[in-house]
Amino acid sequence: MGNPKAFLEIHRQEAGYRPIHDRIHDFGEVEQTLSTRERKLQASRCMDCGVPFCHWACPLGNKAPEWNDALFKGDWELAYQLLTSTNPFPEFTGRICPALCEKACVLNRYNHEPTTNREDEASIIEAAFREGYIQPHIPERNGKKVAVIGAGPAGLAAANDLNQMGYTVTVFEKNEAAGGLLRYGIPNFKLNKTIIDRRLRLMEEEGITFKYGEAVDLDHLAEPDKLAGQGFDAYVISTGTPTARDLKAPGRELKGVHFALELLSQQNRVLAGIEFSKDERITAKGKDVLVIGGGDTGSDCIGTAHRQGCKSVTQIEIMPKPVEGPEDPQNPWPNWPRTLKTTSSHEEGCTRRWNINTLEFLGENGKLTGVKVQEIDWKPNPEGGRPIMVEKGKPEIIKAELVLLAMGFLKPEHPEYPKNVFVCGDAANGASLVVRAMASGKQAAQNVNTFLSK
Repeated sequence: MGNPKAFLEIHRQEAGYRPIHDRIHDFGEVEQTLSTRERKLQASRCMDCGVPFCHWACPLGNKAPEWNDALFKGDWELAYQLLTSTNPFPEFTGRICPALCEKACVLNRYNHEPTTNREDEASIIEAAFREGYIQPHIPERNGKKVAVIGAGPAGLAAANDLNQMGYTVTVFEKNEAAGGLLRYGIPNFKLNKTIIDRRLRLMEEEGITFKYGEAVDLDHLAEPDKLAGQGFDAYVISTGTPTARDLKAPGRELKGVHFALELLSQQNRVLAGIEFSKDERITAKGKDVLVIGGGDTGSDCIGTAHRQGCKSVTQIEIMPKPVEGPEDPQNPWPNWPRTLKTTSSHEEGCTRRWNINTLEFLGENGKLTGVKVQEIDWKPNPEGGRPIMVEKGKPEIIKAELVLLAMGFLKPEHPEYPKNVFVCGDAANGASLVVRAMASGKQAAQNVNTFLSK
């Protein structure tokens, strides 16, 4: 702990976002960076607590006090080594993680100015790439082969750890490139895809083989004519949650009603140079857009709609409005507070409404023109469990030519697999955070190693 009084003398400083009038015209990353001096000062605010709740809250168990101290002292290489001892891809979490560690930070309890862990780790890993601290490490092979099915954050984390353990790893991905939701769900303005490509090049140099455009039939995984015929000793399933939650309201078939990922994945592919016909193209240009769902995916739709040139954006959520302010009485520190979240996309312009139920999609000549909704309320269930939804206001119509369904994903169901098959990430646990998927992937790699070492 280089400066024991830093948390008293230095206030939290975030890098912030590019100006709205500038960023909504492109898909470049919206987040800015601090200077090296300012970043060191922010790292100095870490108190090296006797009980590091940041470490407790992080699914990866990141040792924030240790690498913050190294960063403050200017030892960027040591900071990189400490950071990557637990986190395989800080360049991802440093950009998109909601920073569970910061909400658990003692300084968040003290004055709601936690250490800037997320931005600090992004700075550390970028310095590591820039200064050449990161070099390919090709381990000695142990003669065993593992197949990883799905190249999202969980699969990449599992493949990375297994490769460093000495296994020959082949990653099978149904899409044309690796990354999963990192590539096809998260917009470029939050995570530029060159960041993913940089990491993939390193993993390939370290000996991992990627096979794209290959959808593996999981129900017949171990049959001789499937992957088993290629001599794999174990399999890791990390296929995510491919099925989005639908909304079976009348008019769902109208042209203009889409799942959120249809828009997000297509836009990311367009930016990657893939062309779509006029009929295939989903665009918000010149349209009134309605986003149904109040989470991060819905927020990403808002930012994408702005950059496509929408006329207006409205976001509705069926659940009540979260608590405003830094504290959540129902989920107190050091747990994650379920409070109102305003993202960079919300700041760009959006009408937000809560306790709104969707009744019907309206249209003319097969095309969407609006959505009939109704304000509702929630009352306690006398039998316990989920509250009961009751009507409150009168039905109204929200004008919309484009509706994006961002209501989450269904947890996959799996058959009983052979003992050498391991499931991880969202495929095992349902939709969650990238950092949790990575932690699950790392645990799967340990489970594979334990199994094959017997």
